Amino acid sequence: MPDELFGTPEHELFRQTVRKFVEEELRPRAREFDELGRIDKSLFRTMGDLGMLGLRYDPAWGGAGLDWSFSAVLFEELGRADNAGVTMGISVHTDMATPSLAEFGSEDLKRRYLAPAIAGEMVSAIAVTEPDAGSDVAGIKTRAVRDGDDWVINGSKIYITNAATADWLCLLAVTDPEAGYGGYSQILVPTDVPGFRYDLLDKIGNWGSDTGQLFFEDVRVPVSNTIGEIGRGFQQQMMQFQDERLVACVSSVASSEHLWEETRSWAQDRVLFGKPLAKMQNTQFKMVEMRTDLRAAKELVRACVKQRVDGEDATELITMAKLFCCRVSRRVADECIQLHGGYGYMKESMAGRAFVDSRLLSIGGGSDETMMHYLAKQLGF
Repeated sequence: MPDELFGTPEHELFRQTVRKFVEEELRPRAREFDELGRIDKSLFRTMGDLGMLGLRYDPAWGGAGLDWSFSAVLFEELGRADNAGVTMGISVHTDMATPSLAEFGSEDLKRRYLAPAIAGEMVSAIAVTEPDAGSDVAGIKTRAVRDGDDWVINGSKIYITNAATADWLCLLAVTDPEAGYGGYSQILVPTDVPGFRYDLLDKIGNWGSDTGQLFFEDVRVPVSNTIGEIGRGFQQQMMQFQDERLVACVSSVASSEHLWEETRSWAQDRVLFGKPLAKMQNTQFKMVEMRTDLRAAKELVRACVKQRVDGEDATELITMAKLFCCRVSRRVADECIQLHGGYGYMKESMAGRAFVDSRLLSIGGGSDETMMHYLAKQLGF
């Protein structure tokens, strides 16, 4: 990415720190995490010690107080870790479950939950999606009913990353069914409370992260565990989604660039019909098309990050990036697995892994259709 936004000595030092972590801690253990089906929690502690888990958060709680450009550097490097599931689990913790707590949480909640999350002593998850309400966030049914000084929570969530790993959840629940968009609240729920359980789900990809269904049966937590104002949860969650979507764009483009580079090397070494695959015109044209798409995607991501760094509302541009970048990653994965031939269909192949992993990108964090629905409204349709 351009030097004026990401090329300071501070950025470069941080990039080298993350790159070393990826090379020493993540890549060598990629298959191990796949077989485990989750991230070793000790990695979160290592990342906390290295200052990677609270880049944009207040130093009062252990954060670094930096801007979005450092988050972009982090996920560019994590995107090259050869394990999308691990990157997903980390991003849920850093940019999907903790932003609302950092922005709106009480001092007490920040002390008890945000500070340990930044230190890597606790792992978090975001609990929004439900069996009958995916991208339609307004359709959630999980209820939190007030009983004195407690919320009593009943309902379920599904497709929740870090389901088995999380120490606490940022839960979106209905607290006033008659209040429309003002009837939702974000509630911090520790996972060791009575009445909470989870079942793990078996995914076709992103094997390095745990994903499950959550169940709440008369779960009691103090009303003081509400993140921000009661009734403002929907609006807070919409803001939190922007961090999630931008991180997905950064990491997916970086991962696809890495796959493109590996595929070029493969094509240069693979000999077919007496000459390297890379010398065939079809291969060259495919590689050029992919590189052009990736350059366009990277520039779009850069524009989003710059808006965030400048303090501008980047919602529309991030929505466009989420739509475009995730589709580019899917196309790149499809073309690369084709160029790898039979080997590309093997689990050990980077192209094969990318093919199944990338399919989630246009579904999770807001589907393509949801992104287009929002953009159509912005364009006056």
